[in-house]
Amino acid sequence: MQARRKRRFSPFMLIGISVTAVIALIGVGIFVVRPLVGSHAAATVNMDCSLIMPADPLSAQGLATPYQLTATDPANGPCNEANANQSAFVQAVILDPATGKMSAYEPLVIDQGTQPAVQPVVPQLPAHAVVGLWFGDNGNALTLSRHNARAAAQGDAAAQAQTAAGAQRVHVTLRGRLGANCVNGTAGSVFGQFSYCNAVAFFREANRLIAAGKITIPALGTAKDGGVCPTTRDFSIVDMDQSDNVQTQYLATGNGQTAQLSAANQTKLANATVIGNPSDNALVTRLVDPALGCQPLQIPDLVNPGTMVSTLATDELQAAADQKAPVALVPAGDPMVLNNGNESLAKTNDYRVGVDQPRADNLNDASTTAYCRNLVKVGLPRISGEQTIFQNFPSPDGGTVTSNLFTFLANRLNATFSAGGLNCVSLLKIQNPVTLTTDANGVVTAATIAINPAPAA
Repeated sequence: MQARRKRRFSPFMLIGISVTAVIALIGVGIFVVRPLVGSHAAATVNMDCSLIMPADPLSAQGLATPYQLTATDPANGPCNEANANQSAFVQAVILDPATGKMSAYEPLVIDQGTQPAVQPVVPQLPAHAVVGLWFGDNGNALTLSRHNARAAAQGDAAAQAQTAAGAQRVHVTLRGRLGANCVNGTAGSVFGQFSYCNAVAFFREANRLIAAGKITIPALGTAKDGGVCPTTRDFSIVDMDQSDNVQTQYLATGNGQTAQLSAANQTKLANATVIGNPSDNALVTRLVDPALGCQPLQIPDLVNPGTMVSTLATDELQAAADQKAPVALVPAGDPMVLNNGNESLAKTNDYRVGVDQPRADNLNDASTTAYCRNLVKVGLPRISGEQTIFQNFPSPDGGTVTSNLFTFLANRLNATFSAGGLNCVSLLKIQNPVTLTTDANGVVTAATIAINPAPAA
């Protein structure tokens, strides 16, 4: 990743929390846990890892076949799924085109050459199911890798042909009955923490079924602050890299093995810890929505029967249907869509279509300056007005970086405005509108938001 993103908070937080404590924390909105499992935590942290994909990843057997995590460059150190600095996560949404019903499934990630702590459940797919896959990562750059040497050779040849023809998108070409249109960036420049497979086909079918009345998107409702409940495209929610990562969580054992998160597996692996993917989506559905008295769109989880979950795909469908103007769409200055530090229309659009957003006609149509203006116009007033509400809810980082949900959001917004984020301070020629107060340990204990930012000195 050419422009390193400024992390929302360090995954070194929340050390050694048991499953019982984790579940209690999840109930009040905690969505990521840092397990320091065995020797993995002490190893050199390689922030650039690859996922070896299974054959036929969109089939039932492919979904139940673990992805294997490995170092993109072994010289930089190993990659271990149980080390939450390096953990990668996969989320699938399965769509029945006959009925419009959707369900979630969380394919498992394990270390290359190891076995899962519990074998994944094999989902039952409806006839002609349309499956979309989305990937999140706690490191810097996640690369999707082909499942065997023959497929790799075929894919390399295809990639060379595409490059010669001027194509920009990096595809992972897979052999077998069900291929997968996988995209993790443009030639020579991965997105970073995000990738997807078959997302364009999934959203095309989902939107067709919405238009046909077979999928009903629930209304957003009214939040406790009197405003409309936010979506992942609300300027009070987005940051420097919106619509990234997924809500998937796994169980990690003391010996570094992983398993899907389910009630059954929690019983089998009583001392396991939970690892998760800090994401804008989890922030909305597990933290902000409960605090504001809002209810996100949820679908059945095939891994954990009897439970309903939110997903990146359903979050984006709801945002596309209900978010009122101004709508936050991935800007060209998002660090994940920069190509060697430069804005790229092709990469911006490749990212956008993976999260059901309209393509930009030109770079001005994806203006980061306009995005920053809306952060000032819409984001600052709403977050400031919600201070009293959010101060009564715990921080996602467990209090190690910020003291509560409000200071967490303010800290995140401060980073977005800074030169390490979208650099709104320079684009708008203003001073950072978010002033942070920290204690002796560096924890953000208070924040002040200037609704009308002062001009730059």
